[in-house]
Amino acid sequence: MKRLKNILENIDYINALGSLDINISSIKLDSRKVEKDDAFVAIEGELSDGHDFINQAINKGAIAIICQKIPNNLNEKITYIFVNDTNSALSQIASNYFENPSKNLKIIGITGTNGKTTIATLLYTLFNNLGYKSGLVSTIAYYIGNKKIKSTHTTPDAIMLNSLFSDMIKDNCEYCFMEVSSHSISQKRIGGIEFKGAVFTNLTHDHLDYHKTFKNYLDTKKSFFDNLEKSAFSIINNDDKNGKIMQQNTVSKKYSYSIKSDADYKGKIIESHFDSTLISINNIELWTRFTGDFNASNLTAVYSTASLCGLNKEEILKGISELKPVAGRFETIQINGITGIVDYAHTPDALKNVLETIIKIKTEKQTLITVVGAGGNRDKTKRPIMAKVAVNYSDKLILTSDNPRTEPPTSILDDMERGIEQSDRKKVIRITDRKEAIKTACLFAKKGDIILIAGKGHEDYQEIMGERFYFDDKIVFEEQMEIINN
Repeated sequence: MKRLKNILENIDYINALGSLDINISSIKLDSRKVEKDDAFVAIEGELSDGHDFINQAINKGAIAIICQKIPNNLNEKITYIFVNDTNSALSQIASNYFENPSKNLKIIGITGTNGKTTIATLLYTLFNNLGYKSGLVSTIAYYIGNKKIKSTHTTPDAIMLNSLFSDMIKDNCEYCFMEVSSHSISQKRIGGIEFKGAVFTNLTHDHLDYHKTFKNYLDTKKSFFDNLEKSAFSIINNDDKNGKIMQQNTVSKKYSYSIKSDADYKGKIIESHFDSTLISINNIELWTRFTGDFNASNLTAVYSTASLCGLNKEEILKGISELKPVAGRFETIQINGITGIVDYAHTPDALKNVLETIIKIKTEKQTLITVVGAGGNRDKTKRPIMAKVAVNYSDKLILTSDNPRTEPPTSILDDMERGIEQSDRKKVIRITDRKEAIKTACLFAKKGDIILIAGKGHEDYQEIMGERFYFDDKIVFEEQMEIINN
């Protein structure tokens, strides 16, 4: 229980009707989940408006309503708080309710198009391995110390976020590493959070169905850095032209990392294999279990972030050499001489990075077969670009379903095929059933060949017409290879 007046601290509300001296059990965004003595925050969403469910929330037991539109019929037994923007208010209300947990936790935010999950997860693992108890907020899962919680969003809503932070503090966590998505910045889910540091990975074509233009996407990411405190540090990838833009107006302490240009923290690939890479970071060599330029960049970001957090450089490097790849991120499976690679790459740039990495390592005798699709009800403009990238680097390309959601898979593949030149059509086939597509790739492959299965990575489901069906690319690949070999 918290007093309403206490959870409204630092909220610049327009007006309040009713008593502020009441006890609130919890804060809810979903009217269906409201219980006795809750406060209900009405949020204007993309698909629905919480203001339409105020009466339902009251009927379920809400005693306080935070809203930005005055209801037609006011209930004299209910306290109404009117604000300009419920999204902004919610972040501070949630922080107040959980007693501002970010003040007592060293939170590092990682943002960018690609690499967020890998960097956040590796930092979480590294710090825990080195004895610094930490939490994680990522696409794959949330962790409170060693306790795993299934993730719902890359960056959850403000209530869930602050609840997680609060639980991390109770579990004696010192650090939290979290992915900061562009949606969460735009929707002000991270307002009221004090960040110790921020990492920028890169910015490429993605989420334009939501942001509409690349500039909007860029400006949204930049606002994260604009709002950092002077006591925080920010570190950017100097190999991305947008990195310096991120730091233009920040008052944080500025640093950079790179594998291709000058930077405060410099990584370099010395030798590459499918299951390992010899790299140097600031002129110190180490073997890692990772592959590719993008992973060398990710590891350099991990090293630089850990250094800026004050960890010993020798123990950081030793810790990095013991890290394993994140599930579904260039995850290799060797079966009877055939190399399967499962990767989450679902943007043109991420797909290109993975394919370029394979091309650098594979021999002329090895055939590269790529299986890839694109998600339904999302940014359609990237579909032909992804197909063009895939066909340019692959010997054979199988276009298939990803998460079609409520779109017909054939329409998605039609969009992808528009990116393929007539001269390349002979090496492309369409198989809408993803399992059949992976099976066909396995049948095509000979000993020594490489099969890249891209787009879903760690996901263990396919989303079709509003339902989620169990589907794991890695498991399907292993099963099909076993069937073929028997």
